[in-house]
Amino acid sequence: MTIEELQKQTNVNVREKANLIWGIATALYGEYKPHEYGRVILPMTVIKRFDDTLKDTKQSVVEKAVELDKKGTTGFVRDGILKQIAKHAFYNTSKFDFEKLKADPDNIKENFIAYLQGFSDNVKDIISNFEFDKEIAKMSQNDLLYTIIDEFNSKKADMSPDKVTSQDMGYIFEELIRKFSESYDEQAGAHFTARDIIYLMTEILIAPERKEIEEHGCTKTAYDMAMGTSQMLACLDERLKDVNKNAELKCFGQEFNPETFAIAKADMLIKGGDADNMKFGDTLSNDQFENYQFDYIISNPPFGIDWKKEKEAVETEYKKMGYDGRFGPGLPAISDGQMLFLLNGVKKLKDTGRMAIIQNGSSLFTGDAGSGSSEIRRYIIENDRLEAIIQLPTDLFYNTGIATYIWVVDGKNAKPLHRLGKVQLIDASKCYVKRRKNIGNKRVDLDDKCIALIVKAYNGFEEKEYAEDGISVESKILDNADFGYMKVTVETAQVDSNGNKVLKKGKPIAEKGKTDTETIPLKEDINEYFKKNVLPYNPNAFMDRAKDKVGYEIPFTRLFYKFVKSKDSDEIYAEIKELEKEEETLMKELFGNE
Repeated sequence: MTIEELQKQTNVNVREKANLIWGIATALYGEYKPHEYGRVILPMTVIKRFDDTLKDTKQSVVEKAVELDKKGTTGFVRDGILKQIAKHAFYNTSKFDFEKLKADPDNIKENFIAYLQGFSDNVKDIISNFEFDKEIAKMSQNDLLYTIIDEFNSKKADMSPDKVTSQDMGYIFEELIRKFSESYDEQAGAHFTARDIIYLMTEILIAPERKEIEEHGCTKTAYDMAMGTSQMLACLDERLKDVNKNAELKCFGQEFNPETFAIAKADMLIKGGDADNMKFGDTLSNDQFENYQFDYIISNPPFGIDWKKEKEAVETEYKKMGYDGRFGPGLPAISDGQMLFLLNGVKKLKDTGRMAIIQNGSSLFTGDAGSGSSEIRRYIIENDRLEAIIQLPTDLFYNTGIATYIWVVDGKNAKPLHRLGKVQLIDASKCYVKRRKNIGNKRVDLDDKCIALIVKAYNGFEEKEYAEDGISVESKILDNADFGYMKVTVETAQVDSNGNKVLKKGKPIAEKGKTDTETIPLKEDINEYFKKNVLPYNPNAFMDRAKDKVGYEIPFTRLFYKFVKSKDSDEIYAEIKELEKEEETLMKELFGNE
């Protein structure tokens, strides 16, 4: 199935189920405000998903549980046997399911709690992240619990894996969270990543070894440091299996939002993966994967947010561990936490690993020479870890319309020989198709042709423009040193009455208040630059080289800028006269010749 077909299928599935569940949520109106619906609907959807998944083996599990309890079988043995019978890594031993709960409306609260207690511990742990107990009490008190359970029992509300794929389920959750947030004029708290963007990232990640995977399969590990509902990992797994059905991907992720973490862990549990690899906590201040390294890292960490809450933990790691920790190269401005995630990813790549991570424009250029942000760029580029940066079209994300970029970063030994010492920049800002209907801020998509063209440019590794079927991307290849510069302090020497420089110990004395700086590309000879660009305008100038600072920036927009000559005045005048004629004709058509 093509990416475009999958996208269309996803849109239909997500829209139908999300609208259905939103309709159920409206039954809460009055006792809950719309932005509070998620407190009930998200955990109920997860629970119903578990219920539908276990449907075929439920009765066998209940009967076996009774038998084991009579024998006094407990602990790991009981747990293992029941999982085997359930054919999943979880089970429910309660006599109740959603259908049977309907039979006794007078005792719905007690029976529902008993039903939840019947789940295996790993499911109860997931449900606990929703803090659902108080919502059960509130719904029961207001005669809503039975209504909600009844609504979730409709045939259309079937959440079993054969009806709703893991990937689609994740997008349903994200769509619901977006609806809950927007109903209160809030942001959803995270920039959920559309499937088309993730597909592009996965294609770029696997591009160098795609042929090998096609022929031989692969066994890989993947990590998302800000996983949300884990859709990036799910899509990467999906695409790898499309390339070769024997491809195996072991997924790891961390998330600090308890609700989305619970959804991600539930999803992994239902898929049969290792749910223990889904970790809860703040990645920056509470790293759950210390000393881990991965083949692939795919992530869209939050950007445009500060790291004040993590400041103490981050600075402590920076000072105590240096380059042995994650943040040795430097710390960005407190207002820009995304580059800390970038460093976290760099640290966690295997030597042969590859990372695709989304950043906004600030990571390209913010911070002067010597600043934390500049030093982070310097570390990544000078160590030849930066392979490519791809500018995406605006209006591609659900929650923001700003310019965004995919950074492709390599492990220590991962960069192909022909890319050594080079960075590829790809401007794909004009490579998109317009949506017929906007979803939030998402007004454009990357279809199969768009993704194929971007990947073609990436694989081509040429300095050229690629154009097909009305879409285009432009690729530039630069040396690592092209992004570096030396910031040199320039002073003006004091002179005596005869115009001679005043010296102290053979060195000129700087005149106060006339300090300046020059930004000189690393590829240029500093002394030659000084002679050519400074001394002709200030013969008494001299450089204080003790204050030199190396800086790195990636002037993406400037590198792709194309001068467009403005129209001549005669041409503009002719266009105005033509518009006046058109206006006159239209007025006559409307009002006649009078």
